[in-house]
Amino acid sequence: MIKLLVTGVWICGVALASVYFSAQMTSKDVDMEPAPAMFGGLETVRGEVNSIPVISSGAVQGYFLTRLSYTVDPLKTATLTVPVDDLITDALYTALVGEPVIGFPDIVSFDLDAFKALVLESLNARVGETLFHDVIVEQIDFLSKEDIRSNVQQGRSLKHHATVDAASDEPAALAE
Repeated sequence: MIKLLVTGVWICGVALASVYFSAQMTSKDVDMEPAPAMFGGLETVRGEVNSIPVISSGAVQGYFLTRLSYTVDPLKTATLTVPVDDLITDALYTALVGEPVIGFPDIVSFDLDAFKALVLESLNARVGETLFHDVIVEQIDFLSKEDIRSNVQQGRSLKHHATVDAASDEPAALAE
């Protein structure tokens, strides 16, 4: 009878120990590596087309046109008191007009990585913490004053030609 009692106590002890250890193992935090920055957790904010004047020798030499998108933390973005688009536009103008980092129109080469790093650094410096994680370039152009003038003149000649066609009695397809 004592053997039966000792065996019962021993089985209960083993069962309690196994339940305790299995509960401890399932409640441990599993060390998972964080998801890469481009997969989950971040949101893309598409920027507007910005036309930044290039000022050299006291005159506007042309316009630097950009359209950039940004990856941001949506939880931090929701707590901002200034709209993200306004913040981006202000930081871009401050970085590119306030500090002449790009030597247009006499540029020999353009370091895209340095440009993206400058924009990212100035945006995060403006906010005071790492809100912006990456800059995605959608468009970068430079239009000199001569390019703009030739486009305006071409537009005027085409517009004048179209009004002449519309004013004639002949169908537009036959007018020259």
